[in-house]
Amino acid sequence: MSAEDRNSWDARYAQHPAQDPAAIAPDPVFAPFVDEFPVTGHALDIACGRGTGALWLAQRGLRVLGCDVSPVAIAQARRRARDCGLGDQCRFDVVDLDDGLPQGPAADVLYCSRFRDRRLDAPMIARLAPGGLLAVTALSQVGGGSGRFRAAPGELRRAFDGLTVIAAGEAQGVAWLLARRES
Repeated sequence: MSAEDRNSWDARYAQHPAQDPAAIAPDPVFAPFVDEFPVTGHALDIACGRGTGALWLAQRGLRVLGCDVSPVAIAQARRRARDCGLGDQCRFDVVDLDDGLPQGPAADVLYCSRFRDRRLDAPMIARLAPGGLLAVTALSQVGGGSGRFRAAPGELRRAFDGLTVIAAGEAQGVAWLLARRES
């Protein structure tokens, strides 16, 4: 990612202080499916921002690595984890995803909220442990505008077609997919 893009994200996060540490929840589209998410194992939160998804997964009992390009967002996520008593469950690292996914164990949960980089589709599938859960949302052209970071109609299902779909949807500018890698 360019320094200009990174600075833009840093400025965006710096303008808005970190959210209330107690406000930890999955992306709203996954709320009806929380029982599908495991309570043990390893999770990777891609483009984690302030760490809301990572902290929710840690609160469930998973050990989580959250990564984002913004040092400001990562500092906020680390503070939130400490303030919530989840600092031992979470690690947050500054990672430029243009270089690929960070190293780490197979993921029992791979969580990616409101971020889309098609170059990461195959590495995300490969990173899932057998039985692992993929939970991904992206801005969508369905009910939203167009753009290179917006998913085209049906794109997430096609990108992750080797996984077993649990639930998926596209509406109001958001596409989402919850799917499992079979053993």
